[in-house]
Amino acid sequence: MVMHLQPGGVFNPLEEVAFDRKELGVILGLYGRMVAAGEWRDYGISHLRDVAIFSVFKRTAEHPIYRIEKRPKLAQRQGQYSVIGMDGQILKRGHDLKTVLRVLERKLIRAVE
Repeated sequence: MVMHLQPGGVFNPLEEVAFDRKELGVILGLYGRMVAAGEWRDYGISHLRDVAIFSVFKRTAEHPIYRIEKRPKLAQRQGQYSVIGMDGQILKRGHDLKTVLRVLERKLIRAVE
């Protein structure tokens, strides 16, 4: 929870959606493997009122190639986690973060010659 100072010195608590420690551990584990494989280079995290976003970049100064989003309002429907591609297409959505992230782990699997 973040506290924002209102005019007149009154504090108003505003809820923000955030990734918890366990979720960040899962995401950063995948991130580390992808960096080691040379697929990803940088990331950014945004915590907003309705959504938490982990953005992944191939180059630092460009648009994210993937966004991992957490939307708690969708938890009872399609699932609160989703992976979204650069073009805005939802690649995978679900209730379990590890399962949703498998769509990105396929990039790590390469044929060995």
